[in-house]
Parts: sequence; structure tokens; C-alpha cells
Amino acid sequence: MQSWNLNEMDVAPGSPQVLDSESEGRAIVIALAAGESLSEHQVHEKAWLVVVGGEIEISGPDDDSASGGPGLLTTFDPNERHAITAASDARLLLVLSPWPGEGHPSRRD
Repeated sequence: MQSWNLNEMDVAPGSPQVLDSESEGRAIVIALAAGESLSEHQVHEKAWLVVVGGEIEISGPDDDSASGGPGLLTTFDPNERHAITAASDARLLLVLSPWPGEGHPSRRD
């Protein structure tokens, strides 16, 4: 068993920290400073994003959006485009599965 206290970890904005990574999935803690964004992007895996602290705004395809603070859980299908902006200093948990997903550059021969 492994465990982490996500609220007590020293994670600097711009320096995501991988907690665990294996073929079943990858867990990453991300810190965003207020006003900082992860511009529109996509990942090859199914993604679960949990707000641990702070407030964020998420925009997705077709003007789909969500916002919230601690406890907000958002899921993204593989290759679903989205952007994330921190309304205040935020801490996020991102889980990707499987790792790496189909089409990920590390899976190319």
C-alpha cells in the first residue's frame, strides 16, 4: 500500500509530481497558481480530474464547461479537448488510465 496527503505535498506550479505510474494508470498532482492555465489540450487516456484545493474553471468542446473547488470531479474521454484555468491557487489530482493510452507517443514503434 502507498498513500499520500495531497494537501501537505510540496508541489510547485509548473512542476507536476507523478505519484504512481504503471500500466493500469498514472496519478499526478498538479499545482496551478491563480490565473494560470493549462491551455486547450488532450490526452490519449481516459482522465479523471479531482480538485483537492482552490477553484478552477474547465472549458470543453461545444461550449461545455464546469467550475468548482475541492471535491469537484471531472472526467474526460480519451482525446477529448479541454482547457483548465485556476480561479485561485489550485491543487489537482489527475488520474490517467490505462498508461500510456492508445496513440501515446511512447507506444509508437
